[in-house]
Amino acid sequence: MIQTIRSKDRYHLDSGWLNTYWHFSFDTYHDPANMNFGPLRVFNDDTFAPGSGFPLHGHREMEIVTYLIDGALEHHDDLGNTGIIRPGEIQRMSAGTGVRHSEFNHSKKDPVHLVQLWITPEVNRLEPSWEQKSFSLADRSGKLLPIAVPASTNGGSPASAVQIHQDASIYTSLLAPGQSATHKLAQGRRAYIFVIGGNLELNGIVLEPGDQARVTGEQELKLSAAPGAAAAPADFLLLDLP
Repeated sequence: MIQTIRSKDRYHLDSGWLNTYWHFSFDTYHDPANMNFGPLRVFNDDTFAPGSGFPLHGHREMEIVTYLIDGALEHHDDLGNTGIIRPGEIQRMSAGTGVRHSEFNHSKKDPVHLVQLWITPEVNRLEPSWEQKSFSLADRSGKLLPIAVPASTNGGSPASAVQIHQDASIYTSLLAPGQSATHKLAQGRRAYIFVIGGNLELNGIVLEPGDQARVTGEQELKLSAAPGAAAAPADFLLLDLP
């Protein structure tokens, strides 16, 4: 079964400095029927105005993954970690027993566009930790590139991937017009797909920018970009979840 939720049907909030689309019940948006998809608890599509962001605040017992689409995001936390994440990079913060951090648009003149995912960890009371990895345009062109993998891989993960404390993987892909890729789902697994740019065909269903698909009970996902010289590449994220 493939459930599609179109971009226009997402919950939208524009507070001036923050223009955001929340895929799940979050903060001031409360929907008991839309709390999570497996361990995926939050999927926020955020744009920060120049120089704005979230001041120091706390989290516990959550794997927080940030993926940059445009611009630059500055991170600071009370563990002493600092970093600037840009397109082609992914950041993972395990909140564990408790961490405080801030996130700000690094630019004073350009907006920053990102998606942030919260994934419930397999176990609680982990020691808080943080990491950031990078990948190139070539790394993700024409294929599914893993950028977050289970920490249980014990060092066998790709150089592009951060490790999360859950049996879940995140892939990024950029398919040129007419290109395709296939992803097999093990029995009992589910998938979550978010289209960033271009049109993506998923098992015959066309998804446009901002659309999401929640997949259960499928064995194989056939993903292809719209053909034609005028078509834009299909830029998307795919999550493989328990």
